[in-house]
Amino acid sequence: MMKLTTEAEVAECVADARGPLALRGGGTRAVGRPVVGDVLDVSGLSGVTLYEPGALTIVVQAGTPVSEIERTLAGENQRLAFEPYDLCGLLGTSGASTIGGVIATNASGPRRIQAGAARDFALGVRFVDGAGTVIKNGGRVMKNVTGYDLVKLMAGSWGTLGVLTEVSLKVLPGVEDVTTLVIPDVSAPEAVAAMSRALSSSYEVSGAAWIEGAVWLRLEGFAASVAYRAGALQKILAPFGESALMPDADWTRVRDAQPLHGAEAVWRVSVKPSNGPLVLGALPEGCDSLMDWGGGLIWIGQSGGNPAATHAALQAHVATLGGGHATLMKGPEALRAAGPVFQPEAAGVAALSAALRTRFDPRSILNPGLMAAEPVRAAG
Repeated sequence: MMKLTTEAEVAECVADARGPLALRGGGTRAVGRPVVGDVLDVSGLSGVTLYEPGALTIVVQAGTPVSEIERTLAGENQRLAFEPYDLCGLLGTSGASTIGGVIATNASGPRRIQAGAARDFALGVRFVDGAGTVIKNGGRVMKNVTGYDLVKLMAGSWGTLGVLTEVSLKVLPGVEDVTTLVIPDVSAPEAVAAMSRALSSSYEVSGAAWIEGAVWLRLEGFAASVAYRAGALQKILAPFGESALMPDADWTRVRDAQPLHGAEAVWRVSVKPSNGPLVLGALPEGCDSLMDWGGGLIWIGQSGGNPAATHAALQAHVATLGGGHATLMKGPEALRAAGPVFQPEAAGVAALSAALRTRFDPRSILNPGLMAAEPVRAAG
């Protein structure tokens, strides 16, 4: 394992590499096909480079723990708007989730339906490409770009295009009050209908989930506004059953899919909300699930049974729905190695992805095969 502490060391290490590199930050997001190669640990690139509370921006090195960033922001009553999920409990890992891992995987939590995804708050990035070249894109303000929007491109690339070394983020102010409207004992189709009605209303719902048979709808803001919106929302959702307000609802249960932590295999499925019940209706017996993003994000857990068959059926079913993806987040190593862990791409998209990887990692040494089976080119 090579543990590096500066961007220059990362660039030198990548340039001198003679074989594949398995990138590692906090070690909390071991998802995808297993990568065989020398471990490149960038958790030593840690710390806040610049924080301007008045401008709602923060610049951090990629190995900085998310918890450290959140503490820094909390000191100024600010927060990361996209609410990144933490996979430690699900995967049984003990590391500290880093901001580089969050951006590289575009890890976005329940507030995504209102505020946007992690990629939407990334203003700029610095990274080392597969040739060992340091590249900078974006800055500390929102602006239009020409050519490659590398900030967006790096978000969700899972370290296959470059090694993130620094990230600039837009942050948002904290809120005065939070409450959650809960409707118990609701079926999946009814839950999607209720969440859709809430999200299409003018009451600014910042979280819409179905967990353990109950609909959760989160409201945030000034206390008077939260109280008014909660009362109005209860009225328009009365047809779906009696509701109650739960000010202390723990949204990390939704964010981190906590009810599924004991499952042997777990999938993260993204579809149109209206297709959520169709996905759940096609699951084999013995599967547990919860929905986030108003039904657009489904977490599915399975213990026992045939996870390989479930995986293949899920990806095939999602493909027939005209958009979406099913990702194996947790499962036996043999299943992860067999792949594809990520939803297979359409031919045109797959060709574009391959071209991008060739452009940014011509030797195919950065997390090769993690997202798709691919040969490792000569590194010399």
